[in-house]
Amino acid sequence: MNKFLKYGLIGALCLGALWAAAFFVKSNSKSSITYDTTTAFIASVEKKTVATGKVVPEDEVAIKPQISGIIDVIYLEEGAKVKAGDLIAKVKVVPNEQSLNSAQGRVKNSKISLDNVTIEFNRNKELFEKGVISSQDFNTQKLRMDQATLELENAKADFEIIKLGSAGGSATANTNIRATVSGTILEIPVKEGDQVIQPGGFNDGTTIATIADLSIMIFEGKVDEGEVGKLAVGMPLEISLGAIEDKTFEARLKFIAPKGLEEAGTVQFKIEGDVKVENDFLIRAGYSANASLILERKEDILVISEALLQFDRDTDKPFVEVSVGEQEFERRDIEIGISDGINVEVLSGVTEEDNIKIWNKTEPIKKGADEEEEEA
Repeated sequence: MNKFLKYGLIGALCLGALWAAAFFVKSNSKSSITYDTTTAFIASVEKKTVATGKVVPEDEVAIKPQISGIIDVIYLEEGAKVKAGDLIAKVKVVPNEQSLNSAQGRVKNSKISLDNVTIEFNRNKELFEKGVISSQDFNTQKLRMDQATLELENAKADFEIIKLGSAGGSATANTNIRATVSGTILEIPVKEGDQVIQPGGFNDGTTIATIADLSIMIFEGKVDEGEVGKLAVGMPLEISLGAIEDKTFEARLKFIAPKGLEEAGTVQFKIEGDVKVENDFLIRAGYSANASLILERKEDILVISEALLQFDRDTDKPFVEVSVGEQEFERRDIEIGISDGINVEVLSGVTEEDNIKIWNKTEPIKKGADEEEEEA
């Protein structure tokens, strides 16, 4: 029994030694990584920020009725181009019973007064022709009759305005809703049969249509508080629209909000820029847009690829590895400046002659026998 145990233990030790030897040979058979190098070069670097927002007309005009009533007819549709004075809709007046009754009573009173003054005028006219009264008394009586006539006409006109919305079928009747500016109708938020009210007091009134000139557009966006201090009115903007691919529009910053608003834990400042609209493109109000702003730019400076940078774990300062021999590298602390996310400015530490290690190179994945057969 002891003899079999002894031979079994010796066999196990031999198998273990063979496995260890095979593992050692296999591990050391892997090829070492050969690192490539690159050099610094001269280039221009721009530091940009992107503001998200939308493109809207510079001015939007809300058309409101001059009298309360019900929408009788709408003549135009959204998207129609109009000129100032074009008829958009018509309102049918629904008069207030109290106001209508009061105006009608005024007409009756004015008529009674005119009838009474007319009788008195005719009587004084006969006396004047007979030489009984002076011309001054006669002229006074005639003035009273003229005033009573005018009062009756005014009362009738007011009655027609309350009842019909206009006096004597005027071409500029309050019931006609006309465009006050030239442009494009962006929205008609009412439909025929809707009740509308005129603005007055604390009431803004009902908006019947919104008109804007789509050839004069502005960009409205927001920037973070960390970047707003680098902006200045007059800076160029590059506007890209989500609805129009492969096209950018020039703009110029014209407004920076003096007060920021907190959103999702960060303070955002509103900005506006005038957009140069080209005739070949139709820009609709409300298009989402991004504005690219150049915060800083440096020409002809020494740069390296930002992928070459490494950072010290303790000091967090940047460094690179520079070649000093065949696949031998030494650490070189550097000072960096402006970056555009791809290239970064080198202020000191390396020159154009230094070969910098591309440190993040990985070993190629070995292909299996099946993959090699498929390629063959």
